Amino acid sequence: MFTQLNIENWNRREHFAFFNQFDEPFFGITAEIDCTNAYQICKNKSLPFSLYCHYQAIAAVNQTEEFRFRIRNGEIVIFDKIHVTTTIGRDDTTFSFSFIPFTQSLNEFIDLAKIEIERIKSSSGLGANESTGRLDVIHFSTVPWIRFTGVTHPQNFHYKDSIPKITFGKYFLRNERMIMPVAVNVHHGLMDAFHVSRFLQLFEQLLNGENI
Repeated sequence: MFTQLNIENWNRREHFAFFNQFDEPFFGITAEIDCTNAYQICKNKSLPFSLYCHYQAIAAVNQTEEFRFRIRNGEIVIFDKIHVTTTIGRDDTTFSFSFIPFTQSLNEFIDLAKIEIERIKSSSGLGANESTGRLDVIHFSTVPWIRFTGVTHPQNFHYKDSIPKITFGKYFLRNERMIMPVAVNVHHGLMDAFHVSRFLQLFEQLLNGENI
């Protein structure tokens, strides 16, 4: 479900008109997230760290309105709920797209994700389908081998993409704190760095079990 944004009364109306005409309207920010408490939470509760990160990130997305904006038929719509499509690797080093619905329950989300992982492990190919092609998703990926400082994504300039992309990198220890690089790439017509920073702050808080 979604509602249409009244662009005429939107304070970013001119920003959208300006950036939406670009061949590449996306910008990217890479930040370091302190995940010390999150790592301990997962260790204590035997939770898969990657899926825990996905859950808390999509929870933060659903609480950050601008991350629910999408361009549909030239208009801006606001989805009520955003879900996860993430890359899942196989033993043969290929990967597949996936679809995991967002649920309020962490354990239910992890159970659904594990089912999707098992399905993909026994399949082949890219896995693109109607679900992975939905607008009401975030495109996630995990790069656990690289402590990256920046991420870019392939873009099809014939397709007006508006879906945010969030990438998790290799976490590492620094001064007894666990740190993880996170890259966020978003459509500049729909949001600015301020909104990305608000998402990252909320994500870090949720990740570490802080009261909001």
